[in-house]
Amino acid sequence: MSNDPSQASQAVLAMREDWAIVDALMGGTKAMRAAGTQFLPKWPKEEDDAYRCRLSVSTLLPAYSETVQNMTGRVFAEPIQLGEDVPEQIAGYAQNIDSQGDNLQVWAQRVFSIGLSHGLCYVLVDYASTVNEDGEPTIRNRAEEIAAGVRPYVVLVGPKQVIGWKSASQNGTEVLTQFRYMECVDEPDPENVFATTQVEQIRVLEPGSWATYRKTKGAGGRDEWTLHQEGTTSLDYIPLATFYTKRTGFMTATPPLMELAHLNIKHWQSQSDQDNILHVARVPLLALIGVEDTNFELQIGTSQATKIPKDGDMKFVEHTGKAIEAGRDALSDLVDDMRVAGAKLLQKEKQATKTAAQAEEEAAQEMSPLETMAGQLEDFLDQVLQYMADWLGVDEGGHVEVNGNFMPDFVPEVSIPALVQLTNAGKISDETMFNELQRRGILSPDIDWQSESERIAMQGPQLGTLGSG
Repeated sequence: MSNDPSQASQAVLAMREDWAIVDALMGGTKAMRAAGTQFLPKWPKEEDDAYRCRLSVSTLLPAYSETVQNMTGRVFAEPIQLGEDVPEQIAGYAQNIDSQGDNLQVWAQRVFSIGLSHGLCYVLVDYASTVNEDGEPTIRNRAEEIAAGVRPYVVLVGPKQVIGWKSASQNGTEVLTQFRYMECVDEPDPENVFATTQVEQIRVLEPGSWATYRKTKGAGGRDEWTLHQEGTTSLDYIPLATFYTKRTGFMTATPPLMELAHLNIKHWQSQSDQDNILHVARVPLLALIGVEDTNFELQIGTSQATKIPKDGDMKFVEHTGKAIEAGRDALSDLVDDMRVAGAKLLQKEKQATKTAAQAEEEAAQEMSPLETMAGQLEDFLDQVLQYMADWLGVDEGGHVEVNGNFMPDFVPEVSIPALVQLTNAGKISDETMFNELQRRGILSPDIDWQSESERIAMQGPQLGTLGSG
């Protein structure tokens, strides 16, 4: 039997297939080039040097990563609002939610971005250990705990860190009974007092306990994962919260923008083909016609001449450009397809199931996928706050409110000129135009129309309206 904690579960291995594509696209051109033939296959009979040259000049249109970034920005168009039921102590922790300087707004954006790109994001609500290596308590009361800065905090567990989990049905509910993930910790470098070394370890969480495993040399010099440290917690469950954007099962999901990812990969490959054909087409080929005797010196230049046999001909042959035009049109169509694929997150759709509160509101009958994800983020953050409350022994963690901008605006470069035309024609007011530009992020949210209209009145007529004297 194998007791290897590093062995990934089948569910994780299945999700990693999609994550490999997503990680490369989110990493940009550098990551796509590093992936090599995985996403840019070699042509038949293409030499290795020629392929490496083609790969080194290929560039990625960041359609996937920019869509994730733009949609995340829409969800966080307004700051997250803490409800009045959030305890003051937890509200204070929200200013440094991860104990690394990030407030709830900044940290939640990172969680949502990972969830949108990968389909889910795992977060552990942890609490600093209050015992030493011998199991003796280092903090004896609440005052010492506050003085030492010991408090609950969040740990973002990236999808690639996850190794596996176990669950069980309890009273009809699927409950997490074990969770394993890889982490890196910094430790002092024994050979350099000014440096640290990164050590990989596997953390195993179970209700009421935790353990870490590190590689050691076993029999025959083979690497083995052995127990490094272990301890207990005051909670009878694993405080792991999972944010889903396209859930497929317990602890599993698929990226909601996967079709966009495939289109982006296709664009990467087609763009490489187009760049290559442009490179070839821009170099004209010299053709010798009717020349059988090649025993002569070929010279090319403005101050040189080449003597060729009688009835022979020599001229440059250039590409007709038909393939270039077809390639350009294909790339343009791909860009349009990617724009539509990304914009589908903003298309309102009827929800098959609604909560009682949603059913009472007419506006809730149709929601876009992005609005649904924002609602799921609220539930996720509420769960995180509740886990913090459980660590502190407080009954209620409170609730948050996420107010995003979910209005569809598929092509801003088209809609903004249209708004300008409507304003100039007097069909909409200047204030409406101002609000629309602010909604699209063109104007800062710190500017208000009342103050701006006063400034406009004070600055006088525009230069183009002044008389000639």
